[in-house]
Amino acid sequence: MRKRARPNSTSARADATDIAVQPLASLGKFLQSQDYHFTTITPASHRRVVERDPSYEAENLTDIFGWSRRFCRSHFKSVSEMLEEAGELERCGEFFRSKVRFSTLADQLYVHSAFPTDAPDSVFFGPDTYRFARAIRSCFPNGKNCPTRIIDLGCGSGAGGIYAASLVSGERPDLVLVDINEKALRYSRVNCVLNGTQQTTTLVNSDLFASITEAADLIISNPPYLVDSKARAYRHGGANGYDLSIRIAEESLNHLRPGGRLILYTGAPVVSGEDRFLAVLTRAFAATSRSFHYEEIDPDVFGEELDQPCYAHVDRIAAVSVVVH
Repeated sequence: MRKRARPNSTSARADATDIAVQPLASLGKFLQSQDYHFTTITPASHRRVVERDPSYEAENLTDIFGWSRRFCRSHFKSVSEMLEEAGELERCGEFFRSKVRFSTLADQLYVHSAFPTDAPDSVFFGPDTYRFARAIRSCFPNGKNCPTRIIDLGCGSGAGGIYAASLVSGERPDLVLVDINEKALRYSRVNCVLNGTQQTTTLVNSDLFASITEAADLIISNPPYLVDSKARAYRHGGANGYDLSIRIAEESLNHLRPGGRLILYTGAPVVSGEDRFLAVLTRAFAATSRSFHYEEIDPDVFGEELDQPCYAHVDRIAAVSVVVH
C-alpha cells in the first residue's frame, strides 16, 4: 500500500474456489476443526521465546503455525501436504517450516506471514492488531452506529475490516479491503473465507483511494508507523513514521458519507514531551470543519526501535487512535 499503485489496479471478490485461496483456506479450516488458538506477541518477545532452545523441533500445531518452529515432515504428513499445495512450505536442512502463521482474534482465525517478518511483502499480525480491534469495538456500543459500507485501508491480513464487519448487527455490511501488497490481498481472501465474509467483501489493489470511487460509512486503517531503515512496506510510515497516517487522515475526509467515521490506529513519536503526530494532525485539520477524538492507547510500544539512529531524539513511541466524524 505504501508504493504507487500500478496503473491498472484490480479488484476482486473473495472466492473459496480460487486456486490461490483454496489450499490455505482448507488448511485454516483444518486448524479450526482442531480448536487451534494462538495469540501473536511482539517480534522481540517471539524471538526471546524461540531462542531459548534453537534446536527445538515442533511437537504440535501451535509450534508449527504459532511459533514458526521447524518440524519433521513424516510426523506431520497431512499438514505438510497442505502447505506444499499452498506453496507455503520451505525446507530447513533436514526439517521443514511453514511460511505462514495462523493467529486468533476473538473467535476468528487469520493467516499471515511466519516469523520473522523480514521480507518486503510480509503480512504482519500482532499486538497492534489486537489494539486496533479494541479501538474499533469501542465505536460499536451495543451494536449501534452500524455502517453499511466499510473500507479498510492498508488491510494487511484483513483482520481490521473483517472484525469490524462481525460487530455489525443484522445484515452484514459491504466490506472493501485495500492494499498494494498482493500477498496481503491473497491472505485477506483466505481470511474472508475462514471468517465467513467472502460474499460481502471486495478486495482492491490500490494506493489508498487511488482506485476507490465510492464513499463509505466507516473507514478504518492501521498503517505502518515506524521509520524503517529498509523501507519495508508493512513497517515504514515515511520519514517521520507518521507521514502515511497524516495522508490517510486527510484523504479519508473526502470519502466519508454524511455521518460517517474514520478510525485510525497508528503510532506517534514523542520528543521532549511533545506528541509530534498530534501536533501535525491538529495543524492539518485546523482549516477544516471536522473535529477528531484523539486517545493514547499505549504509552510505550516498539521500545527496541529507540536503539536505532533515526530514533535517537525520541523519548518513546505511543500507540494512538484517531476517530474523525
